[in-house]
Amino acid sequence: MEDILIRGGNVIDGSGAPAYRADVVIRNGRIVAIGNDYEGTARHTIDASEHVVAPGFIDVKTHSDFTLPLYPRAENRVLQGITTELVGSCGFTAAPIPLGKLDAVASYLAAMAPAYTCRETTFADYADSFPATSVNVAMQVGHNTVRVAVMGLESRAPTAVEQAAMERLTEEALEAGAFGLSSGPFTAPGAFASALELETLASIAARHGASYSTHLRSEAGSIFESLDEVIAVAERTGARTRIVHAKLSGAGNWGGASRFLDRLAQARERGIPIDCDHYPYTTALNPIRNLLPASIQQGGVEHMLRRLADPLARDDIRAEIAAHGLNAFGRIPSWNAVRISTSPYSNEIGRTIAEVATRRCCDPVDALCAILVADHGATRGFVAAMEEQDVRTFVACPWVLVGSDGRAGSPGGPLADELPHPRSYGAFPRILGHYTRELDLLTLPQAVHKMTGASAAALGLRDRGILRIGAVADVTVFDPATVADRASFDQPRLYPVGIAHVIVNGGAVVTNSIHTGAQPGRVLRRLENT
Repeated sequence: MEDILIRGGNVIDGSGAPAYRADVVIRNGRIVAIGNDYEGTARHTIDASEHVVAPGFIDVKTHSDFTLPLYPRAENRVLQGITTELVGSCGFTAAPIPLGKLDAVASYLAAMAPAYTCRETTFADYADSFPATSVNVAMQVGHNTVRVAVMGLESRAPTAVEQAAMERLTEEALEAGAFGLSSGPFTAPGAFASALELETLASIAARHGASYSTHLRSEAGSIFESLDEVIAVAERTGARTRIVHAKLSGAGNWGGASRFLDRLAQARERGIPIDCDHYPYTTALNPIRNLLPASIQQGGVEHMLRRLADPLARDDIRAEIAAHGLNAFGRIPSWNAVRISTSPYSNEIGRTIAEVATRRCCDPVDALCAILVADHGATRGFVAAMEEQDVRTFVACPWVLVGSDGRAGSPGGPLADELPHPRSYGAFPRILGHYTRELDLLTLPQAVHKMTGASAAALGLRDRGILRIGAVADVTVFDPATVADRASFDQPRLYPVGIAHVIVNGGAVVTNSIHTGAQPGRVLRRLENT
């Protein structure tokens, strides 16, 4: 008797090939048969008629490492059909934190992890002790965390000793099974690192057969110079490189997605191993301190707070924003484009910076600085900085991967007061429903391939991402006629519809669109490669 028999579904296997009708049979966590009219029996049979049977979706860009310990059932992830998450993005990771460095790293990560408790740990111990969850977790080691652990938030080049220490921490993480190195040179301390510093660490990842994922140094005014920087690092190191959440921020860049993708395509044609991912929304979510010039964050949170309390420093910030727009986001139509999502002050959540300024009878920059001083830099906010047509251009490109930039969660719990980005609840169904079925930007096999087989190939996962005999049984069954996102900025915690069944490592996590409570996810290690 088999464990699970998925009967009569339209199999879209993740390779990009057309759908075909077949039964899928699962035993001991693996797919053991795919074919017509299977005659055996199973402990659990799923009627998949009129449904698509696909590999479990792989989210290549998340920050769930800070929330999965709080929400191990990951309801908002598995109810999208996600079975594997790549965490540790943009240089932010909860490990390694060497002895004596806890205060510096925890203070730096506070805006990323308002309810997460950091601890001193090696990367190996962190991975070994990660809690059981409902999704598989692939980890990266973050350059920002490593740099803060070694040299704080200093705006300078590392000494030879400091560089060696960063290399050692990176190497130890890769040897412990990290899938790659991530970096975030859009904000401190990544913004203080030269391209050579990042290239040196990326070369270590390449030597281990690991990947390098990076936020662009700028997604606004100097976006194409930043793109060239990353392409050069990929070419010189040979590391499999991915630009995370590809976007063009600021009205001055809108309409540039085709040019962006053309430049990447030319690099790929030259044999450079580079790609990008995206999420299907025009609004970003970031710690609002990242809207300020990187120089303001130099030296750590306490130094930043002292600067923000100085009226002269605020005048400098006003002048910088007037001249160049928001750091990494460019020019926005007004301060109504920045809306508070998470803050220790719940009465401000959901309000725009313009609204806060009006309530406080002050200038918007003064309102922004006052919030950061009062909450120790922990507030996060939405920034409406992109254009819908650029989003559609990224969605329509078959080789652009899907990364939600979201986090695991559910209604209630320790983060109940925050206003999450709807991408955390709906990014994958939004592509399947709105952009594929309604707008016809992709075929269904193309959309599934972006979420599964292409993502597995980019991460080097041999036994996931494709439905084939012998593969690990990560499977998502959905209704192509009804699958859709429901989460919005006003109601961001609404689960999607149309995701009927989700299987992780052969265990049923979602049955008839209801979470079963099962937590069969694993911490995946690059060295194991399954």
